[in-house]
Amino acid sequence: MNRSKSTSIGFISRKKKPFRIGIVEWFRIGEEQRVKNILSDLKTLGITNMRTGFSWTEWSTKEGQEWYNWLIPQLAMKVNILPCFTYTPPQLGIETKVSSPPRNPKDYTAFIEDVMKRFGQYFQWVELWNEPNNLNDWDWRLDPSWEVFSEMIKYASQWLKSKEYRTVLGGMSPIDPNWIELLCNRKTLDNIDAVGIHGFPGTWEFDWSEWPVAVSKVREALNRHNINPEIWITASGYSTWRHDEFRQLKNFAKFLEAPVQRAYWYSAQDLHPDLPFQEVFHGDERHYHFGLKYADGRPKILFRVWAKEGLQGVLNMAKFGGINSENSSESPKAKLISVKKNNSSDHQRQIIRHSIQIIEKPVLITGGAGFIGTNLAHRLLSSGKSVIIFDNLSRPGVEENLQWLLDNYGDHVQVKVADIRNPYTVKEAVQQSGRIYHLAAQVAVTTSLDSPVNDFEINVQGTINVLEAVRSIKEPIPLLLTSTNKVYGELPDMQMAKNSSRYEPVDFFLRHNGISEKRSLDFHSPYGCSKGAADQYVIDYARIYDMPNLVFRMSCIYGPHQFGTEDQGWVAFFLIKALQNEPITIFGDGYQVRDILFVEDLVEALISAHENISFTRGNAFNIGGGPQNTVSLLEVLEVIEELIGRGLNVSFAPWRQGDQKYYVSDTSKFNMMTAWSPKTSALDGIEKLYRWLLKSRRQSALSDKVRLRG
Repeated sequence: MNRSKSTSIGFISRKKKPFRIGIVEWFRIGEEQRVKNILSDLKTLGITNMRTGFSWTEWSTKEGQEWYNWLIPQLAMKVNILPCFTYTPPQLGIETKVSSPPRNPKDYTAFIEDVMKRFGQYFQWVELWNEPNNLNDWDWRLDPSWEVFSEMIKYASQWLKSKEYRTVLGGMSPIDPNWIELLCNRKTLDNIDAVGIHGFPGTWEFDWSEWPVAVSKVREALNRHNINPEIWITASGYSTWRHDEFRQLKNFAKFLEAPVQRAYWYSAQDLHPDLPFQEVFHGDERHYHFGLKYADGRPKILFRVWAKEGLQGVLNMAKFGGINSENSSESPKAKLISVKKNNSSDHQRQIIRHSIQIIEKPVLITGGAGFIGTNLAHRLLSSGKSVIIFDNLSRPGVEENLQWLLDNYGDHVQVKVADIRNPYTVKEAVQQSGRIYHLAAQVAVTTSLDSPVNDFEINVQGTINVLEAVRSIKEPIPLLLTSTNKVYGELPDMQMAKNSSRYEPVDFFLRHNGISEKRSLDFHSPYGCSKGAADQYVIDYARIYDMPNLVFRMSCIYGPHQFGTEDQGWVAFFLIKALQNEPITIFGDGYQVRDILFVEDLVEALISAHENISFTRGNAFNIGGGPQNTVSLLEVLEVIEELIGRGLNVSFAPWRQGDQKYYVSDTSKFNMMTAWSPKTSALDGIEKLYRWLLKSRRQSALSDKVRLRG
C-alpha cells in the first residue's frame, strides 16, 4: 500500500517531546465552498493534520457516497486525514437513531472494509467511533456495559491491523479512567495504537484539573494492564459563546502543553447559526461558537495571532492576565511599607511617590489597549496614576499597544482581558475603579452594515453593562463615553459650496463656528443608531439616576499608536498605505471635510472633562479640531505626498452610506466650561504621526529580524 506518512508540521519545540497539532472539522454534504475556505485557513496557519467525521449513516446512501468521493481526495491533497468512523445507519441499529449500537457488531467492520477499498490509500490512521461514553454519540442505555461496543471495536481493529493500518480508540468525553479499565479487562484495546481523549475546559468541564493530570490518570489505567498505546487529544476546544475570545486563546496555550503525542483542536469555523447541531437546533448555544473563525469568516483573536506570530506568538499573548493581583506578587500598599523601611535612594523615593497615588482607586479605561486608550493610559500613568486596561484585544495591533504600556509602566498597568458584553467582568472592573473612560466600541460604519446585531450588542448592550455596574455602586463614579459625530446623520440639509479642494457650508455662521450640540440627532446607519443610543442612555442615566456621566461626540482623531484601516482611522490609514507604496481608494470625490484632532489634544480634553465633572456632568460635547483644523481628504493626500517625497496612487469609488460631505465641531461649549482648546495644528499633527509610523515600522522590522534569528 502507498500510504504517505504524516509529517511533523505545526508543533512547538520544547524540552519535552513535541506533538503534532491538527484541526477537528466535520463537514456536511454539499459544503464544497466551506471545505475550500477551511483548507485555505489551515494553510495560513501551517496545519497539515485534520480529524474529520466519516458518517456510516451517510455512506449508506447514494448522496453520501458521492459526497465522500469528492471530499476525501480534496482533503488528502492538503492535509493528513484522520477519519472518524461513526454514526450507525438507523436501519441497522438496535433503535432507529444514529447513536444506537448496531444490531450486528460486525456490520461496522464491513462498513470500514468498504470505505478502505475506496480511500485506504489516503489514510495511515483511522479512528473508531466518536465519544462512545457520551449518550449523544453512543446510547449506552442500549448497551449498558459497552459489550456491543467492545465487540464492534475488536472486530474492526483486528481487521485494520491485518491490513497494516493504525487505529485510534474514539475519544472519551468525559475522560474516564474507569471506562478504560472496563475495556482493558475485555481485551478491547489489544489492537489499538492510540487512545483518544476529549476535554473542553471552561466550556463543558468546569472542575478541570489540567491536561497533565487528565493524561496521567488514563496512562495509569493503561499501565495496570501492561499496554502502552499512545494517548491523543482527538478533540479539545473552547466555546466563545460568552464573547470571551481571549479565554479561547489561553485554553489553546494550555492545550499546547499537554503531554500527548498528537492533539486536535475543535474547530476551524463556528457552526452556522441556521444549522442544527446533531439534529437539535440551538438546544445549547455553546455548540455554535467553537471556531477559530466566526461562521461569516471573521477571525477570532486566536486565529489572528496564530496566523501573524505563529504558535510562539500565541503563547506570548496568553501571558496577558487579569487585574493587578494576577500581575503582581505584592500589593501597592505592601510595596509602600517595604520601601519606607529601606528608604535610601532616589529610586525608592520615586516608588513611594507612585505607590501613594496607586493606593487610590485606579482609572478604568474600557477599550484601553486601543489607539485612544493607549494614549490616555500613557498620560495618566506618566503622572503617577494607576490604570485598569479593560480590552478584549480583538482589534489587530492592540496587543502591541498593551505590551508597550506594560514595558513602560509595569505593575502600574492592571490588565483585564475581557469583553464589554460580559456584565460580570464589567462589574468586577468597575467596582475596583475610581473613574471610567468608556472607549470600548465597534467603531466602523461598514462593519455595522455587515453585522448590525454585533454592532448593537457591543455599543448599546456593552454601554448598558457599564452604566448598570456604575449604578450598583453606593456612590456612582464619573463616567465619560466617547461617542461620534455620526449621531448627527448625513447632514443632508446643509447647503454646500465646492471650491478647488473642499466643500464648505454656504452658511457663514456654520462655516466659521462648526456644528454645535444644538443640532438635532439623526442616526444614520446601524453604527450611528448604536452609538446614538449609547449616547442617550449615558445622558439619561445622568438625569434619572443622578450619575456623574458625560459624552464626547468626537470628530476624526489621529496620532501615535493608531493602526488605521479603510473603515476607521483614515489619516493613519492613508499614511500607512503611502509608506507601503500601496494604492489608496477614496470613497466619494475627496472634497469632504473633517476637523481632525490630534490625540494628545483629545487626551487633554478627556482629563479636563473629569477634572471639571461638577460642570460637565450630564452634558454631551462636540469634540474635534474645530474650524482651525479643517482638512479635506484631498488636502491630506497632498500633505502626505510632500512628507514622503513622491506622488500617491489614488483611485475613487462611490460614496458610502451615511458619509458626511462636511463635519466640523463647534467646541465652544466645552471650551466655556473647561477652557480647553486644541494646541496641535493639522499640519504638525500629520507630520508627528508620520514620524511615529516611520519609527514604529523600523522597530517592527528590527523585532522581526531578531525573532527570525532566534
